[in-house]
Amino acid sequence: MRQFKSFSALALCVFVCLSKRPSLAKVRMWLLCMMLSLTMLAGVWGQETTSRKLRSSVPPEYPEPARKLGLRGVARVRLTVAPDGSVTYVRELGGSPVFIESLTRAVKKWKYEPARTETYVEVKFEFAP
Repeated sequence: MRQFKSFSALALCVFVCLSKRPSLAKVRMWLLCMMLSLTMLAGVWGQETTSRKLRSSVPPEYPEPARKLGLRGVARVRLTVAPDGSVTYVRELGGSPVFIESLTRAVKKWKYEPARTETYVEVKFEFAP
């Protein structure tokens, strides 16, 4: 809802300020509206990723093929955490597919502290033999 309001304010400012002959006052008003709208949007987008307290976790298993080859690597995922603290979705962000698969299996078993809303948590794990 907050995001919709800021887009509405931005659209209204653009419509009002970009008439046939914009005066200096209209240009200033447009710039002010743009700055306020961007500030609101930054607040909404900045709330997406949080650091919720982890209650229980299972460490990822080091993949056997990687162990045999002595591979090291990093895997990054983004978790969607439900209000009850359970992980509902895992999005792969980067790393070797072997390590991402292992990390994904592990984080699906993690539990976080309850919160009022669904939140997102980024996890980066370094694998070393």
